[in-house]
Amino acid sequence: MDTWVLWFLLLQSVVQYPQPVGDGLDEATHLRMEARAKLQEEERIRLEREVEQLALKQGVWGDLLCSAWQHWHVWALAGLLLLLLALWYMWRKRSLSREEHEEGNDDDNAQEVDNAAANEERDAANEAGNEAANAASINDAGNAVEEYGDRADNFGRIIMERIRWPEQDLEKGCTWTTTLMEHFAYYFREVLSDSFYPVLQGAIGVGSAFEGWSPREQDVVYQVLIPMTPPRGHSFHLELGTAGQRHLRNLHIRVQQECTCTREQQDKDMLCFLHHPEEELRRCQAPSLLETLCTGCYLDVQKTACWFYQLVRAIWPALPQSHQWHLVLLPSRRSCQFKVTNGTESYRIEVLFGVGQGNSDVFAGSQPRQAHTSSTVWPESYAVAEMKFFQNIARRAPPDSLHLKCLQFFTRLQLGLGFSTYTMKTIVMHLLNALPVSEWRRRHFVRRLMDISESLRTCVEVRRLNHFIVGNQRLPEGISLPPEVLMAGSCNLFHDLVMDPVAHSQAMSQYVDLHQWFKRILKNEQ
Repeated sequence: MDTWVLWFLLLQSVVQYPQPVGDGLDEATHLRMEARAKLQEEERIRLEREVEQLALKQGVWGDLLCSAWQHWHVWALAGLLLLLLALWYMWRKRSLSREEHEEGNDDDNAQEVDNAAANEERDAANEAGNEAANAASINDAGNAVEEYGDRADNFGRIIMERIRWPEQDLEKGCTWTTTLMEHFAYYFREVLSDSFYPVLQGAIGVGSAFEGWSPREQDVVYQVLIPMTPPRGHSFHLELGTAGQRHLRNLHIRVQQECTCTREQQDKDMLCFLHHPEEELRRCQAPSLLETLCTGCYLDVQKTACWFYQLVRAIWPALPQSHQWHLVLLPSRRSCQFKVTNGTESYRIEVLFGVGQGNSDVFAGSQPRQAHTSSTVWPESYAVAEMKFFQNIARRAPPDSLHLKCLQFFTRLQLGLGFSTYTMKTIVMHLLNALPVSEWRRRHFVRRLMDISESLRTCVEVRRLNHFIVGNQRLPEGISLPPEVLMAGSCNLFHDLVMDPVAHSQAMSQYVDLHQWFKRILKNEQ
């Protein structure tokens, strides 16, 4: 401000005292100049006073601003101190609360540690070495889970690529077979409506293909089971076979004629087999089921299969598939097998027959268990229940589940080594029922293959493999078993190994061979 005032006064002096431009001025001019000088002097004095007043005002406001600035600093500093004090108080309070909580937990933990120590001391005699190894593994596993998962997934992919998987479109084959059997069923109803042959119900897809896997590389067999109910004037009664098949049941289907006299008004064309003369029955009515497909009073499997062959041969020309496909009937004594081809594709189909046990998924079926099974014996069949189990697994399993690949791998690996396909299927079903469906992905592929191999080894060593359906009360919902099957004791599929030491020794040798093949595949030494 002082510098500004100095420059202003200097400017005023320059204006007030200009240099004379000449000496020849007259008196009037001189007087005018003096008067002007006085006016300028008064103006200078007035301006100086205004400048001083302005400077005084600015100084007062400056002092006020400086004072306010200083006070603001003081209040800001005071607020910051209060904030720090409040934060410290909250931290201290929380620390004290946490310390009290930890002291309480320490007491509980101390008690738990004492109890755990007492338990560990009781078990330490046999498990000290294992506990140390497991503790080390657990400490390392926490940091290596993700890396292990990646390595396991990569190893599973490599093993998958080493296996030569058959190119099969099972879903397409199952769909084609189902459509064909639906067309057959329509004509079955038309042809058999006035006869006294068994009433054929809708076919049910069973077996490996309808379960989603196949041990065969080529010529897959599509199995269907056709439930049968008794015709008019007849009833079916299931009877348990003779003793000696304690581990699996054999059944007989006894056919009994029923009185139809009370229904004559509803069905005037039918005569009662029990109360009408035989001569009239023979002349006016088709023969009874007892006269056609039975041996004695029991339904005969072989006669039933032969009768069904004749039906298929007679109905085939009427089906729409007959225009583009060629039918070839294959020999079979207890089922109906045929192949259909169109030049580029072919399907092999096996039709089985069964009589249901109530409303359950267990049937008296035509498929034999042994090479020489009496024609009146219908072994108990669990094919429908097993198919429903695989359907249940498929609904719950992730899309990339490899449980069927695991089953297919071992059923093909054991071919020619003595173990049956049903043995490997039973082991896999037990594992599927015990392990979460989420643990059958590619990263678990090798581990699951090893589980199957170890399970087979254990079963052979102890000579015991429990049937998966019989006596199993842990089946998923939707699978219905008759009480006598559900409550039955465990059924040992390796019963022969218990009775025959030579067979057991052979089974152990066969497992060693299978395991060697398995290791060679893992090591890429095929």
